[in-house]
Amino acid sequence: MLVEERAEKLDEARRIRLLRSEDIDTEKYIKAHDVTHKVHSAETWLDEIRADLTSPVRIDDSTTMPWIKTHTHFRYRPGEVTLYAGSNGGGKSLVTGQIALGLVKQDQRVCIASFEMKPKRSLFRMLRQFVGENIDAVMFTDRVQFINKMLDRMHYFSRNRLWFYDQQGSTSAKEVIAMARYCALEIGIQHVFIDSLMKCVPAEDDFNAQKSFVDELTALARDHNIHVHLVHHIRKLSSEEVQPNKHDIKGTGAITDQVDNVLLMWRNKKKERQTLPDESQPDAILSCEKQRNGEAEEMITLWYHAASQQYLESSGGAPMAFDDVGDF
Repeated sequence: MLVEERAEKLDEARRIRLLRSEDIDTEKYIKAHDVTHKVHSAETWLDEIRADLTSPVRIDDSTTMPWIKTHTHFRYRPGEVTLYAGSNGGGKSLVTGQIALGLVKQDQRVCIASFEMKPKRSLFRMLRQFVGENIDAVMFTDRVQFINKMLDRMHYFSRNRLWFYDQQGSTSAKEVIAMARYCALEIGIQHVFIDSLMKCVPAEDDFNAQKSFVDELTALARDHNIHVHLVHHIRKLSSEEVQPNKHDIKGTGAITDQVDNVLLMWRNKKKERQTLPDESQPDAILSCEKQRNGEAEEMITLWYHAASQQYLESSGGAPMAFDDVGDF
């Protein structure tokens, strides 16, 4: 009976968190609502200004990265789009998965749309980051008990906060916009991760389509007060040891012009090849190349923890805890 109840719970959790393309009326959500809904009297904004000026406490509805050292320099603000770019195998998906877990920890509703990896695989990697160790390699006294406890904690941690869009391979910009709008309007999603831009606009030289898609994403983020996280690729550089800049991002320059924030992920391949690596050198750098409404641009140094697949903010640090319950 307990096994059957657990199976029912897991089935329900899947139904709650998994979105499919056939579940979304693309035509209904491709366009914004009736423009008459956007016409308001000046009183609307005067009331908001009054509240801003007279309230003794300003509410900051922005959110942070999971690394404490970034909190004074970078924040995710509603109504913005952040672009993450890097080379193939550069750690973009791992770092955005960790960022997504950090947002869930801040009680944010997140939807991940990866067109390069199935939801089951994405969630398994995030489980490894959530646990803080390699759940495949470590031997446990009671493996079944460990697995059940881990999944129960992840279920509680992610319940009503984490969704996945179940669509792999190339899609269309039209469907992605409809999905993101559906998430904002019907589920109350606050952060949408799209991995990657090239799956939404397959032709690398179709600059007009790229510009149009990113323009629609920025409008959608503003209209629905959500944050869109968009993953993209960089051009092939002369060497893997060369740290990229925003001019190395594939496609039209209008992409970086339109988004609010640009983050470049770079793995230190030279260190990886060393027999005795210098641990004072970071394993990766997440470089903030643009932050339209932020305090500063910076280079975020990170150290890779292989067992958990987490990126840590200092060498020799312990994997971060997401649900603060304690050891498994």
